[in-house]
Amino acid sequence: MDRKTLADGLTASAQLEIADFAELARQGVTLVINNRPDSEKLGQLSAAQGKQAAEKVGLAYRHIPVTISTLRTEDIDQFGRAVAAAIGPVHAHCALGHRSATLWVLSQIRCGAMTRPDAVRWGQQHQVDLADGSAWLDRQPT
Repeated sequence: MDRKTLADGLTASAQLEIADFAELARQGVTLVINNRPDSEKLGQLSAAQGKQAAEKVGLAYRHIPVTISTLRTEDIDQFGRAVAAAIGPVHAHCALGHRSATLWVLSQIRCGAMTRPDAVRWGQQHQVDLADGSAWLDRQPT
């Protein structure tokens, strides 16, 4: 598993495998957030399987499934609240880690912790393409 640090106490990666949950627990993660809809790709872990694997090793688990094309304000806020309420390090995952990173940046913009220029700089520094997040922001009423 290749984890990318998004912020202090928050990492993201591509799709997890069952064995990854034990490794995350060993590394001190307390909450896993799955941003991948079930059945997005044949053979991926379902949310139920992920929840079971997380709970087996003492991790909390949240399923906040999103696609960039159907992303809603509520999804962003739910993700932001879950990260903020966590009692320790959080790990989010999706197909490649991109959606999870985009959700985090959008949640930071929505709560006022980051501006759009800040987000652009963050994306460049962390080598994360935030074009989808920027396009989502452009579609929102002002």
